[in-house]
Amino acid sequence: MNLPLLLFLFLGLELSFVSFIDIRYRKISNNWSILNIVLYLACLVVFPTLYKFNIETFFFPLVFLGVGFFLFLLKVMGGGDSKYLFSFFLLVPEIYHEVFFLKLIYSTIAIGVYLLIYNSIKNFDKLLVALAMKDIKEIKSLYGTKFAYAPVIAISWIAFGWEIRKSLTF
Repeated sequence: MNLPLLLFLFLGLELSFVSFIDIRYRKISNNWSILNIVLYLACLVVFPTLYKFNIETFFFPLVFLGVGFFLFLLKVMGGGDSKYLFSFFLLVPEIYHEVFFLKLIYSTIAIGVYLLIYNSIKNFDKLLVALAMKDIKEIKSLYGTKFAYAPVIAISWIAFGWEIRKSLTF
């Protein structure tokens, strides 16, 4: 089944806006999640062969909502990030959920490792002192608690688009 190129580009443009807002303000408005849910309902009508309203469609989004809530409680992920990811996954046709999920996992790991190395190098002297003093609170402060996640989703979307490029049609 093919994914309409205009839909793919529209979602990429939306991710660009949300990423900019997430980087700048460190907050994703609930309005984006509401917009995505409304768009999903519209896609059910406009693309009935591509979008379905069934339990399989909601499997990945609900998992992201649950895991996102858990990560929110741990102060790893913002609440807006998990709600946005839930609603964005509704706009990814179910047949592509697994492919996009894998791209999201790879991007998250790659960017997480990069940030870990970057912060370790940037704060190397402070890190050595904190490790010597076994000051866990200081070590945590050197790495921060969370990062803007919408850009990670956007990078995943680009990688996803590259993988399914032959399935994108007008």
